[in-house]
Amino acid sequence: MEKLRRKPERGRSERADLYDILDATNVGVLATVKDGEPWTVPLLYGRVDDMLVLHGSTGAGALRHVAQGAKASFCVHLMDGVVVADNLFNSSANYRSVVVRGTLTELPKDTAYDALAVMSDGIIPGRSKEVVTATPKEMAATLAIGLAIEDDNWIAKVRTGGPGEPSEDATAWTGVVPAYTVYGEPEPSEFVPAGTAVPASVRALVERGRTLGV
Repeated sequence: MEKLRRKPERGRSERADLYDILDATNVGVLATVKDGEPWTVPLLYGRVDDMLVLHGSTGAGALRHVAQGAKASFCVHLMDGVVVADNLFNSSANYRSVVVRGTLTELPKDTAYDALAVMSDGIIPGRSKEVVTATPKEMAATLAIGLAIEDDNWIAKVRTGGPGEPSEDATAWTGVVPAYTVYGEPEPSEFVPAGTAVPASVRALVERGRTLGV
């Protein structure tokens, strides 16, 4: 873990905490420098043991740039709630965040599909078992890249709790408004035959939100 200088009490040094944050969401932002200019793009990702797996088109020049060894960073952020204080200075948000820095490498073609299946199951658990296997043509057009999580190339931060102590004469309401990411009712595409059941993986995804009671 990299050293956190500001508000070090929010840092998390255990890999279990790091993995909990990474596994709680599916979208992050990849950043690098290409041709002297900053470059960032939001990407879906998955975690396979101690590696982050990203993917995109083989025609994406910037992805090729990082796959060939350019230094990069990948940032993940979850907002867990709005912290409402009695003044704007002390208002804040509860969050979890991770930044992983390093160089990415292209995954070998014989392991890329399995890695992408793990990434897909991180978004919709169990979905990879319900779909047909990707064709060689599809895999040839897909660039799968990995960013290794090492001992010293990541920072994890977490803020929890409510606002600080209010002003002496404050009478305003203070507290926390929780934030959740949930999924609504599935909307079939125009290609689904009438009467086709929603797959188990999609039903389970929707049910996750219902268990939160929101």
